[in-house]
Amino acid sequence: MTLNLTIVAVYLVGMLAFGWWGKTRAASSEDYLVAGRRLGPVLFTGTMAAVVLGGAATVGGVGLGYEFGLSGAWLVAAIGVGVLILSVAFAPILARLKIYTVSQMLRLRYGRGGASHASSFVMLAYTLMLAATSTGAYASIFVVLFGWDRWLSVLVGGGIVLAYSVLGGMWSITLADMAQFLIMTIGLFALMLPLSLANAGGWSAMQERLGAEFFSWDGIGVQSIVTYFVIYTLGLLIGQDVWQRVFTARSPRVAQIGGATAGLYCIAYGVAGAVIGMAARTVTADIATTDDVFAWVAQNLLPVGVGGVALAAAVAAMMSTASGAIIAASTVMRTDILPILRGEATAAEDGAVAEDAATETAAELASNRGWVLLLGAVVLGLAIVVPDVVAALTIAYDILVGGLFVAIVGGLVWKRGTGTAALWSMVVGTVGTLGTMGWLELNAAEPFEGVFANEPIYVGLAASAVVYVLLSLMTRPTDPAVLEAWRVRSRHGVDAVAGASLTRNPGACDPPMPARWSGQTMRRRAILPQAPPGP
Repeated sequence: MTLNLTIVAVYLVGMLAFGWWGKTRAASSEDYLVAGRRLGPVLFTGTMAAVVLGGAATVGGVGLGYEFGLSGAWLVAAIGVGVLILSVAFAPILARLKIYTVSQMLRLRYGRGGASHASSFVMLAYTLMLAATSTGAYASIFVVLFGWDRWLSVLVGGGIVLAYSVLGGMWSITLADMAQFLIMTIGLFALMLPLSLANAGGWSAMQERLGAEFFSWDGIGVQSIVTYFVIYTLGLLIGQDVWQRVFTARSPRVAQIGGATAGLYCIAYGVAGAVIGMAARTVTADIATTDDVFAWVAQNLLPVGVGGVALAAAVAAMMSTASGAIIAASTVMRTDILPILRGEATAAEDGAVAEDAATETAAELASNRGWVLLLGAVVLGLAIVVPDVVAALTIAYDILVGGLFVAIVGGLVWKRGTGTAALWSMVVGTVGTLGTMGWLELNAAEPFEGVFANEPIYVGLAASAVVYVLLSLMTRPTDPAVLEAWRVRSRHGVDAVAGASLTRNPGACDPPMPARWSGQTMRRRAILPQAPPGP
């Protein structure tokens, strides 16, 4: 047991080292927020998989396998399918935009308006709750491992995450995520899976001891499977934390291929977790809480030392999600919400590209670090003061999907969609989601029964889609200039927008070309003989 604790402690110290390493690479806001948009396929695949595979996918996935068998893999599979769809269908477009937030995409697509403003506040709430939930999850592991009080576990674990996030921003997070991805891969696939199967007596022994329902694809229930895809698949398509990782790719191709690879990895990760849970169920049926199955396997089925690596893998999964959510929240706050509060317009609102080439200063980099530190402190406070933030996260997630999904994806796939329709679809979807949730909660037999119900998100999505389609057809189409700028930028990149601007207004941005380098002079020199110098 002491060796397991030592391995986890060494892992935590290693995360601080990655933070310092990342600090040396973060020289601008672009470096700090999106790793300079320079990640290649390996780093991109690792960081994308790490950010989406958190505590729910790791600890929760094993627990679902323990309770329901192979069908417990559907939760993580839904996450993987979301990453696949995002990567194949939308990642190349997002990478070419060269933006920082979801709200900036809405401003570029619809023009100025309330749709982007509303999305900013929802994204901030969602990312804060996601970070707080992940922080509370790995803090609970520290409570068991080290015997600390919960508040101390939050401060120590959260302090480490916050330290390396503040130091180097996305570069530190990317390097840490890559290490976490490797630990997760080794811990789950190379250690936990084969050793758990061996302790259970192999696949044939599991088939003999477990019921047939454990090997059924729908053992968990069709309704639960549908809900997983609605919440997790659709949520991943529009989450700021996931989009911000897409923005780190060095090319649209890397974003597409690397993201698709990460999606397939997630599906395999879910199956492996379910099998580990089934192996544990074969050995014992006395584990009362499914969230404890992962730790039980690490401590009872794995050799000393190997169990430490497995526990480090669980902590790594949760920390990667928390760090990604913290920097996503700070990016939304500084890029979107502060200009709104100050009444300022941003370059992205006009579809301009000035912000993409803006001169970075040390003050701007310090401001980014300050916001990560401030919002990270808010996350730690939430995790301490509100031990169970799952209800708040559920509300934020339901609003994210029920209120924002149609407007965001509609803008990406339907050129007839308008800003007015996007705004009112958000309003109606949010009201429908919260109204249904409130009505169910008032009539619920148990606290939070209405909050955790499936119906609110279905009502919100349906209402949002109807309003978006009808109002888009009834209102004036989006300004053709905005649509054209969007079309060029989404298909050809930000440089093409600048080139198109110069074509429409030649010489407006650049000084006149010296005569000796003009095309006419160069052609004349190439064709005509040079006259001898005069007297």
